[in-house]
Amino acid sequence: MEPPVLPTDLIAVLEAELSAEEAPFLPHLGRELSLEWLDVDSDRLGNTRFEMSHNELFKRRRLRGSPGPITIGLHPMLADDDALFRHTLVHELLHAAGLLEHTPRHRKLADEIAPPPTLSTSPALRALRERVLGQSDQKEWTCGNCGFEWKRKTVKKPSRCPKCASQF
Repeated sequence: MEPPVLPTDLIAVLEAELSAEEAPFLPHLGRELSLEWLDVDSDRLGNTRFEMSHNELFKRRRLRGSPGPITIGLHPMLADDDALFRHTLVHELLHAAGLLEHTPRHRKLADEIAPPPTLSTSPALRALRERVLGQSDQKEWTCGNCGFEWKRKTVKKPSRCPKCASQF
């Protein structure tokens, strides 16, 4: 399988949105970044891997030096889901640019630059939901108040019974 291709517009969008203070590695991405597919059995949609140690990375971030080789791995299931591919890639590009922590700013930028798809529009998210539900021991929900049972279709436990509306 060919490695993933970096959409040409994403780096320009990041350059317009990020300051040099918050994204010191951004100028180096053109020559240091490579993309690859993760293993099919990976439990992550994406990850960013720096070749140097944590301490050296933070030192170079502070000094705005080159981060060295950076590899972004993406799950192969994203190849068939463009919206989730872009959202995951932007999330990982933000890490590669120097936003190393998962902060509210990181989430806001990822959501603005490449909005996450909804469950109804994303084949990858639907496949993940089906995998989680298939592996779960709990196949139905039961209301403790009225005893109503219904087939489980969601990963998260519902907050109310659909029959009597009592809270769980």
